[in-house]
Amino acid sequence: MNKSYLLIIIFILGLILLGTGYYFLNKEKADIVCTMDAKECPDGSFVGRIPPDCEFALCPGEEKGIFVFSPQRDQEIGTPLKITGEAKGPWYFEAQFSAELYNNDNELLGTAILTAKDDWMTEDFVAFEGDLDFHGQITSSGVLRFLSANPSGLAENQKTFEVPVKLIEPTQSVLLYYYNPEQDKDEQGNIKCSRDGLVAIEKEISVNKTSIPDVISLLLRGKENLSTEQEAEGITTEFPLEGVILSGANLKADGTLVLTFEDPLHKTSGGSCRAGILWFQIEETAKQFDGVEKVEFMPEELFQP
Repeated sequence: MNKSYLLIIIFILGLILLGTGYYFLNKEKADIVCTMDAKECPDGSFVGRIPPDCEFALCPGEEKGIFVFSPQRDQEIGTPLKITGEAKGPWYFEAQFSAELYNNDNELLGTAILTAKDDWMTEDFVAFEGDLDFHGQITSSGVLRFLSANPSGLAENQKTFEVPVKLIEPTQSVLLYYYNPEQDKDEQGNIKCSRDGLVAIEKEISVNKTSIPDVISLLLRGKENLSTEQEAEGITTEFPLEGVILSGANLKADGTLVLTFEDPLHKTSGGSCRAGILWFQIEETAKQFDGVEKVEFMPEELFQP
């Protein structure tokens, strides 16, 4: 028999033997059934036993030498965020390491310095804590990335660990001024069409939408900001007005806020009482902002009888 053919036959037989051995080895592992008990990890998650030895799987971060107690995985978080956990001594340098919060567009929202609560010069786990304030483009989810201290600057010395989180968009309270004619009557019961009928409605909105144009534009959306209970109390408004939009806002150094509107259908006029109340609503809403002393409207014929 040709020597080359003999070598080919031996090679093929070797592959068959390897494949057969691999099959029976994995079949033996697959036949192993571990008990169904679970172990709770420091972050609140659970791990089960895995074949072939039926040892518990590693907890999140255990292999890298870090446990994060708070926030837990997929927890909803707001700002400021309290971060706690334990990390092995090599994570620290001068008793500190850091964490960074990213949105799901990988944009950095905030950074925290995490500080050891005990002697960090050890190979054991050492408790840490820190606070993180975040702001920017808040998405529905994000990731909290832990970075070990790395004074060498070498990539191979950098340890990282990530905790997925759900982000709660930070909000801020603003006031929107509406009108209640029942609070604006004289002694004879006549409606005065004055500021006495203005009612401040508190609204929680995103901190990213608290500029003067944002808040005035929100007011212009009118009754959609009112609850059923508020409407039942008599609080009302004629906003929204068809075609009326805020197109510009300029706060001058002397405290004069110039608001420019578009009103192609002339919906801001129609009687002194009506026009005055619309004016008052916008003016009082605008004056809650620091530095606004006076409000002017452009073009000048807006909110005229």
